[in-house]
Amino acid sequence: MPKRRVNPNRMELLKLKTQLTTARRGHKLLKDKRDELMRQFMDLVKNNADLRLKMEGLLKAANQEMVLARALMGSDVVESALSVASGNLEVKVGEENTMSVRTPVFSLRGDRTLKKGQLPYAMTSVSAELDEAVDRLAEVFPVLIELATAEKKAERMALEIERTRRRVNSLEYVLIPELIESIREITMKMDEQERGNLTRLMKVKDLIVEQALEKKKARAASV
Repeated sequence: MPKRRVNPNRMELLKLKTQLTTARRGHKLLKDKRDELMRQFMDLVKNNADLRLKMEGLLKAANQEMVLARALMGSDVVESALSVASGNLEVKVGEENTMSVRTPVFSLRGDRTLKKGQLPYAMTSVSAELDEAVDRLAEVFPVLIELATAEKKAERMALEIERTRRRVNSLEYVLIPELIESIREITMKMDEQERGNLTRLMKVKDLIVEQALEKKKARAASV
């Protein structure tokens, strides 16, 4: 990175010190945000893992019951029973804001959303295994929607954590050291200028004193 070019004067020094104070304050705020996002992200990952295990368990149970139902009743009977429409299933999309991270929130809605115990066929025409399979699938939908919401939130939160981490590192390892180095250089140059000015003043003073002594000697010699 090219070195910052600054003018060694008091106005520039004051400007850089103000920028350094702002950068340090911003670094602290971003670091606190990153840490809090990390904490929430870890909780979210754990929750996602629990939801995924729950969903996989329900799907496994539904699949087992469906296999038994097809074996007992035949695939044609099962497909005929499930071909009857049971209602509308709609997904509503909202939005949630978590520490400036906007994430979609999915939820189920509908006038006849499939629920446990609400079967799309006559119970006397099929076996209990198919009833159990449909009930397990009905339990999967809310878990699946909740998992989709949580995973999308985790994805966007991970992106925000990475962006915040880059900003923190940029401030900590680039901008703040650069400002400190510029302030140090300006301070050194201003001190050098002051020493140079003091040296010149001392030389001028010596010249004035020397000239005064020579004039005094000249007057004394003329008397």
